[in-house]
Amino acid sequence: MLPWRRSLQIPAPDRAARLVERNALLYRRGWLLLVSGFIEPLLYLLAIGFGVGALVAASVVVDGHPLRYAVFVAPAMMASSAMNGAIYETAFNFFFKLKYVKLYDAVIATPLGIADIALGEITWALIRGTLYSFGFIVVMAALGLVVSPWALLALPGAMLIGFTFAAVGTAASTFVRTWQDFDLVLTVLIPLFLFSATFYPISVYPGPLQVVVQLTPLYHGVDLLRSLTTGMIGPSILVDMAYLVVLGAAALLVAATRLERLLLK
Repeated sequence: MLPWRRSLQIPAPDRAARLVERNALLYRRGWLLLVSGFIEPLLYLLAIGFGVGALVAASVVVDGHPLRYAVFVAPAMMASSAMNGAIYETAFNFFFKLKYVKLYDAVIATPLGIADIALGEITWALIRGTLYSFGFIVVMAALGLVVSPWALLALPGAMLIGFTFAAVGTAASTFVRTWQDFDLVLTVLIPLFLFSATFYPISVYPGPLQVVVQLTPLYHGVDLLRSLTTGMIGPSILVDMAYLVVLGAAALLVAATRLERLLLK
């Protein structure tokens, strides 16, 4: 236990990069674990986007534009893939390193500060989510599900989604006490995946419920990527980006503050 407390430092990219490097070296022999979060959304795309899509005779109409069902679902699965990569890394793996391995107790004995730890872990989770998203958009292009040149910006959009969920996952993990508490995390993730205008337009919900859905982060991620991959660009993408940036920054601050309490108490 440290008898003193340091004020929360401004994170330094060069110091945070050391933690990213440590994680990358660790995963060199466990690269199969890196693709785990990519597989589930891909299977949903193939099973629902094409399987159910083959049974959907009519196009899905979004803002007056008809879309093939697979084209409608694909960007939502890409957003889910970015979310999965970020959450799996920051929630489960981060908690293990924090509570069981006690990795960060050793790290703070180095020049790395609390904010560097938070930034490093979030950056690594962002990299993992970006890898998932890159693989996903390649699959989308190969299957003919990219219908707009704006899709070139979908990868940066997915990186923003990854950052937001990585920050949220890290912050949430600092409140988790036991592995059983992760049941609550899954209780949140599953409805997010199912009801964030993922498989059908938000217009199917009654007005008050639409407002509730629009308050969730995955909805804004789905709307952002769907706008880019279909070319239906409108003012809503500015709202999507602002929402994700503000939520991610706030969660990063919470994560760093909570880590300071846990490691320097």
